[in-house]
Amino acid sequence: MDFDTLRERALAFREDLLARKEKIAPAEFGWYPYDTMANILHLDALLSGPRRSVFDSIAGGRIADIGAADGDFGFFLESELGCQVDLIDNAPTNFNGLRGARRLVEELSSSTRVHEIDLDSQFGLPAEHYHAVFFLGLLYHLKNPFYVLEALSARADLCFVSTRIAQLAPDHQTRLKDQPVAYLLDPREANNDATNFWIFSETGLRRLFDRTGWDVLDFVTVGCTEGSDPAAQDRDERAFALLHSKAAAGR
Repeated sequence: MDFDTLRERALAFREDLLARKEKIAPAEFGWYPYDTMANILHLDALLSGPRRSVFDSIAGGRIADIGAADGDFGFFLESELGCQVDLIDNAPTNFNGLRGARRLVEELSSSTRVHEIDLDSQFGLPAEHYHAVFFLGLLYHLKNPFYVLEALSARADLCFVSTRIAQLAPDHQTRLKDQPVAYLLDPREANNDATNFWIFSETGLRRLFDRTGWDVLDFVTVGCTEGSDPAAQDRDERAFALLHSKAAAGR
């Protein structure tokens, strides 16, 4: 399947799922308020050349949707590509304690498995091998991103990852972009959210990928691509990358 077709099917799935969520409208909890299916548009901008057909290589395989919110993207990959899906998130920090994901398993008669895993612990993964992991919008919420990426590279062939990055320090004088660094946020510095920790420079992020066992196949940034900083909402820059595990050839 070409990516253009996959994108259109993902957008149609999003509309159907939104209608289902509105119909269910559980009184005891709210759905995750952000549009996780919109990541398909960022993946469209990310993937180039032969990687435009990368989803063919994971069709029918086991994937992990990590930091899955309500699991929308994982449910799409199950329904469209026949993937075996592990939805992984930490219930205490998930928007609705993973009740949304579990409710959708019932609503969609899905075989997807929902797992409560704290990535800030010395965690284990539900499967020994994944064709791909989707790790979107989570890295800067982790206390130890090095450990997590290294653990994933030992188990997964591919990783789709996104995270916030910054070109300047908050003083807008100190340039970070070309240095292999990360900025540690104060608990209230970015969106008053104490679960925000490390904001990497692009150079720092690329070095992190390399040091944790990944090769970068595709890379793109979106949002504030000139003068981004770690804290200001109007200077938010995001990096999206497709990674290939250096250990994959030996599996």
